Amino acid sequence: ERYVDYALGVPMYFVYRDGRYIDVAGASFRDFMAGRLDALPGERPTPGDWADHLTTIFPEVRLKRFLEMRGADGGPWRRLCALPAFWVGLLYDGTALDAAWDLVKDWTIEEHEALRGMVPKLGLKTPFRRGTVQDLALAALDIAREGLKRRARLDRHGRDETIFLATLDAIARSGQTPAEGLLADFEGRLKGDIDEIFRQYCY
Repeated sequence: ERYVDYALGVPMYFVYRDGRYIDVAGASFRDFMAGRLDALPGERPTPGDWADHLTTIFPEVRLKRFLEMRGADGGPWRRLCALPAFWVGLLYDGTALDAAWDLVKDWTIEEHEALRGMVPKLGLKTPFRRGTVQDLALAALDIAREGLKRRARLDRHGRDETIFLATLDAIARSGQTPAEGLLADFEGRLKGDIDEIFRQYCY
């Protein structure tokens, strides 16, 4: 219910009608439901309008018919399966889900906001309480790993899904984010050659 209330108040971008995108920027979906769109006076939304609107809001987790974790939208091939495995390990096992909740349940809103502001600048080195975000990342990976082990979904070689966490483990243990690695390459090995960065880091 709270997510729906939130989505109803998020400003809209458009309404799609007869092959055209009609600009309704600034109006809320709540306005639309009341027939109060200046561009479409008296018009009421369809279920398709609601589905369209939900694709245009950008919270950390987007609720569709599934949970869309938006913290990382893409990445190189070697990390393609890592994030799904991480979230499956945390969310698809009750014991892991409880452990993940125990890790974060006493965080304050102020701490959430502080992390949101600092992590993009300091990465895994961001201080948090008596440790760093690196400590949190390692703890979360341990929880996810145990969740995947309990799921016991094996490939044809008998390996479980924990193999997909290897690239995240390497990042967390190193203390260096992929962005920091890219910057180090750009400023060092590649001597500021932006074209070479694109060639070597494209995916």
